Amino acid sequence: MAAFGKNSALLIIDVQKGFDSEKWGARNNPDAEENIFKLLTQWRKRELPVIHTQHLSRNPNSPLFPGQDGCEIKELVLPLEGEAVIQKNVNSAFIGTELEEYLRKNEIDTLVITGLITPHCVSTTARMSANLGFTTYVVSDAAAAFDIIGHNGILYQAEEVHNLSLATLHKEFAAIVTTEDILAGK
Repeated sequence: MAAFGKNSALLIIDVQKGFDSEKWGARNNPDAEENIFKLLTQWRKRELPVIHTQHLSRNPNSPLFPGQDGCEIKELVLPLEGEAVIQKNVNSAFIGTELEEYLRKNEIDTLVITGLITPHCVSTTARMSANLGFTTYVVSDAAAAFDIIGHNGILYQAEEVHNLSLATLHKEFAAIVTTEDILAGK
């Protein structure tokens, strides 16, 4: 992992208990949280910056609504003292938050993005990260998506949604990599 230094933050997006709800439907990449944990372990070991986001839904029927167990961050990736926690209530971790200011103040110019879910908060944050001039990586096996029914009534399988979401980011907004790529410093 030699290629990533103090200017590289691991951004863990919305790894919350509410995403285990049946409400979301079928999901791909059941090992996403384990891969995030592998990256988190290495980032902590090397004392590199870690940033967590927590989605606070404004919809009281959402599993991510504050005050419910589903809003809580999963134990596997719970923030440690000193790790930034950015609370948000829209898809982008940059809108209405202090994320950009925090990154610039701490001279972080590279984001390694992981989390839930690929077509929403992960991709929206990656797009804004690139547009703001940050070097951006999205870790394909440390993110996941759910089945989606499109405007045309067609059911798109989670794996297809995930891969297409990553394809729209590739080369334009982010380098799409794997957990092993990151751990190997590629």
